[in-house]
Amino acid sequence: MITKKKRIDGQVIARDVISSIQSETKKLIQETHVTPGLAVILVGENPASLIYVASKSQKANDCGFHSIQRTLPADSTEEEVLNHIRKLNDDQTIHGILVQLPLPDHINEKTVIQTVAAEKDVDGFHPLNVGKLGRGDLSSTFIPCTPAGVMLLIRRFLGDDLSGLNAIVIGRSNIVGKPMAHLLLNANCTVTIAHSQTNNLSKLTRITDIVVVAVGQPQMVKRDWIKPGAMVIDVGINRIVTSEHGERKFRLIGDVDYEGALVNAAYVTPVPGGVGPMTVALLMANTLASACRFAGYKIPKF
Repeated sequence: MITKKKRIDGQVIARDVISSIQSETKKLIQETHVTPGLAVILVGENPASLIYVASKSQKANDCGFHSIQRTLPADSTEEEVLNHIRKLNDDQTIHGILVQLPLPDHINEKTVIQTVAAEKDVDGFHPLNVGKLGRGDLSSTFIPCTPAGVMLLIRRFLGDDLSGLNAIVIGRSNIVGKPMAHLLLNANCTVTIAHSQTNNLSKLTRITDIVVVAVGQPQMVKRDWIKPGAMVIDVGINRIVTSEHGERKFRLIGDVDYEGALVNAAYVTPVPGGVGPMTVALLMANTLASACRFAGYKIPKF
């Protein structure tokens, strides 16, 4: 299928996408006087969430967006959170609303997701957008950012039409696994959805051209699981403890044995620096698309 081996540098490709978004944003503002607006709501002070939110807000500013952040106390009631969302739904300067997950246990995640207006749901989690993706109506919906970023990586190297290729998605989450499978089906792949409990999983991956892994199990996918010439996309982010010179440290690894996979695979994404940067870039792309719809302006493709 593929002969040349390549490490997929998501940071480089994400920078290219962001550069295009910056250019398209300038054109949108010049021609329609509409500035894309992104609002991020954070409930509580989860350390990881604080980092993610700061990254997203900074990237929105870099793109030339109108960016606001609402940080609410961890003990905010569900109704208080919903009221903030409703106000943003009615705010015409805001085209994308993102509620950072996870939420405190006393707040119903499904209720929060359903309260975000579907036309501002740049995360792609609203049931209406999920349904459109499921039926293949990609032009009028928001695709969840991580699967959208993965699909952009795949298409950069393999093209838009994946007819005749076998793909496997290891992971069945609503955020990555299920939407990823729909996107691959829409690109004419033959798709298998698997997970950590699938029998003979390695047997399935050895005959598969595209392997997307998102299960949260460190280095679960080994070298001998990979078909020679396959593309391997590692969505997993696992924080493990290591010891260096007697000092306890943390490092990030994926769900794939990266060095092992490189032996057989033609293309592999590293962790970190693979899918992660693409997720933020596609959030910006979704926000720009929402602003374009609002302004009646042509939505750019990346």
